[in-house]
Amino acid sequence: MQPKIGFIGLGSMGSAMVYRLQDLHYDITIKGNINRQAIEEALSRGATESNSCLNLASEVDVLMLCLDTSENVESCIYGDDGILSGVKQDTVVIDFGTSLPSSTIKIGKDLASKGAHYLDAPLGRTPVQARVGKLNIMGAGDEKIFQSVLPILNDLGENVFFLGPLGTGHKIKLLNNFFAMTVACSMAEVFATASVAEVPLENVYKAMSAGPLHSGMMDFIRNYAIDGEINLAFSISNANKDVGYYAQMATDLGIESKMSVAAKNALSEAISGGYGDQFVPQITDFFRKSHL
Repeated sequence: MQPKIGFIGLGSMGSAMVYRLQDLHYDITIKGNINRQAIEEALSRGATESNSCLNLASEVDVLMLCLDTSENVESCIYGDDGILSGVKQDTVVIDFGTSLPSSTIKIGKDLASKGAHYLDAPLGRTPVQARVGKLNIMGAGDEKIFQSVLPILNDLGENVFFLGPLGTGHKIKLLNNFFAMTVACSMAEVFATASVAEVPLENVYKAMSAGPLHSGMMDFIRNYAIDGEINLAFSISNANKDVGYYAQMATDLGIESKMSVAAKNALSEAISGGYGDQFVPQITDFFRKSHL
């Protein structure tokens, strides 16, 4: 029998994941959030709605979280009527968001004290891939528990990795996003500076992409800077949060991140300039404006 699944966080990614699970006829109970439209869509397709994290945790076998910050994850875990108060023994709680590893490890210990299990499984790719089960999933935690939910993860992801002890998935996701956003900001500035230098942007791209610098992130920025296409639906505010989490992770490890400073400054300035809700490729516009 399929396990009963609870899901908290029906933003763009979470709602796409719920859609996929419903396509595969999983029994889903959801917890409402700001996006009422996503909730109503899930309910119309057969989901049940719970009125609290506590009640939801007491009803399901696997509880999935897809939230934007560690603060919001901790609120669901520790808040009034929170998961920790209602979770059953042997329930598996999975955090699909991008969270601070130190928070993840703390939550894991507290859930273990109730006989429950915690996995971190941050995601790669977009809601478009989520709807058809083509996510990249960076799983970590107790390997036996990971294997117990692997069939569900395989239904959600095309590339599902087990990466190590609890917190490892979030560590790798932060390493990934720090590098990605550093490349994105650098490439956006390249195109903005090329415009000032009166160098055709397509020529810049042709020359740079022919060598070892070529990457998917370069193409995301190129497609917006030259063609006006947005192929990366990830907000500048979320990018700034993730780079900040990476820097915090470095601090927690007793080291200093030197390279994240420039990316975080650029992202923070873009947010101050009103670009926070725009997508990462659109930071090209911020650089162009700042160069005028």
